[in-house]
Amino acid sequence: MTKFTKILAGLLALAVAGGALAAGADLGNTAKQATNWTAIAMFAIFVGGTLYITKWAASQTKTAADFYTGGGGITGFQNGLAIAGDYMSAASFLGISGLVFANGFDGLIFSIGWLVGWPVITFLMAERLRNLGKFTFADVASYRFAQTPVRIFAASASLVIVAFYMIAQMVGAGQLIKILFGMEYLYAEILVGGVMLAYVLFGGMTATTWVQIIKAVMLLGGATFMALAVLFQNGFSPETLFTNAVAIHSKKDAIMGPGALIKDPISAISVGMALMFGTAGLPHILMRFFTVPNAKEARKSVAWATTWIGYFYILTFIIGFGAITNLIANPAEYFVGGEIAKGLKGGGNMAAVHLANAVGGNLFLGFISAVAFATILAVVAGLTLSGATAVSHDLYASVFNKGCTSEQELRVSKIATMCLGVLAIVLGIAFEKENVAYMVMLAFTIACSSNFPVLFMSVLWKNCTTRGAVVGGFVGLGMAVVLTIGSAAVWEAVMGNPKGSAWFPYNSAALFSMSAAFFTIWLVSILDNSAQAQKERALYPSQQLRSETGMGASGASGH
Repeated sequence: MTKFTKILAGLLALAVAGGALAAGADLGNTAKQATNWTAIAMFAIFVGGTLYITKWAASQTKTAADFYTGGGGITGFQNGLAIAGDYMSAASFLGISGLVFANGFDGLIFSIGWLVGWPVITFLMAERLRNLGKFTFADVASYRFAQTPVRIFAASASLVIVAFYMIAQMVGAGQLIKILFGMEYLYAEILVGGVMLAYVLFGGMTATTWVQIIKAVMLLGGATFMALAVLFQNGFSPETLFTNAVAIHSKKDAIMGPGALIKDPISAISVGMALMFGTAGLPHILMRFFTVPNAKEARKSVAWATTWIGYFYILTFIIGFGAITNLIANPAEYFVGGEIAKGLKGGGNMAAVHLANAVGGNLFLGFISAVAFATILAVVAGLTLSGATAVSHDLYASVFNKGCTSEQELRVSKIATMCLGVLAIVLGIAFEKENVAYMVMLAFTIACSSNFPVLFMSVLWKNCTTRGAVVGGFVGLGMAVVLTIGSAAVWEAVMGNPKGSAWFPYNSAALFSMSAAFFTIWLVSILDNSAQAQKERALYPSQQLRSETGMGASGASGH
């Protein structure tokens, strides 16, 4: 472990030195930036502390079960905080506050959408997942189905969702490092990817969980301070805050009503569906229900997570409006081409970070930057872990090499982690200009169109068959990906095609792809009268008994 510690210390030192060099040197078209040593010191202390936790966790990680689920010994309260930490990511903290800063009230559709997804998990998923599964949601979906096709689908869907979700986190982290150290975005992304790989490769789920818990507490504390500072400036009157924001903002009265961000009813319904049902299809969230010892703790996890997340989303709304009143001292600096966020250093994603500096100075800027960075790293670590698990557990250990040992599976997982880390860096560079909350919505669109319908139907509908689940799942996954690529958010903004050339008119495909997935699962299952299908229907009562009571849940996830 000494070598590992030295490598991490070197990475951190390189970041500080690189930041100072970039800040002091002339970067061509980039403006010079004074080195903010106070913020950098706070940042280094916090990140160093989380790396120490990773070092400790590495000594606790002996088996595949330890690596994937922390040995299943995490309590409901701890897991609830960790889930909240997973959820209070770059999209929630940086993205939603940025959307409120740029569009006002309409930005709240994302926080409300994400929050109301939790009752779906509470009442339909949490207990059943814990009772039926072992490491991944594919264990649940394949309980009474043919293992190979279901696991191939589950791994494919999980990897696509993880890739899209990671983009948002990597963009947020890259912009954060760019502002704090004055580094070029390309180098910032490489640094973020390197530190993230260290978290996952050495610590596994134990490190990821504890980093999530610590940073969730600190992020809740920091966001509370920011919100109270904003309210204090406005005499603790939200009405005064909104009035002041309207007076400053370029969109004036439009920021207090709908339509500034989402223009038509179909888009509103589609985005709402993605945000609400996508939560129940996210592999890194579903994976967390296997870290607790029983179904009761799984339910408790969701209750605590919902409490913290709901409170946090109220704070992001205040922070977004506070950014308007604090950062736009000279409106001409922020209104570029009629869009308020374009004039903000680092883009609209950085509104909360700039507000931290405005209300708390360099020390608080360093604190919030470090917490946001750790937030992003831990979320990317959780995502990478779920993607690596899909490759090693769902594909390698369950399909290609069924007799493999725990050590072999763990080795494959770490190779997959390395590959996903490189992919995250490349995608983070490609999607540099996108709003991070919006990018996460695209991941939710794919999750609600692939994993959620298969999970929902396999657990709750007795006539669902392997053929129906796999065909329907792939139809939803394929449609979601193709229509997402055809939307203006990717076709024009990322691929550089001319404005107006996007061939899919809406930026969320959930209404179409999720409906297609459910319909296809129903149709193919109803038409499937094979002997295998009859056997799968006959197995439903035993699956239902275990999912409802937990009888036999302490063993493996088999049949």
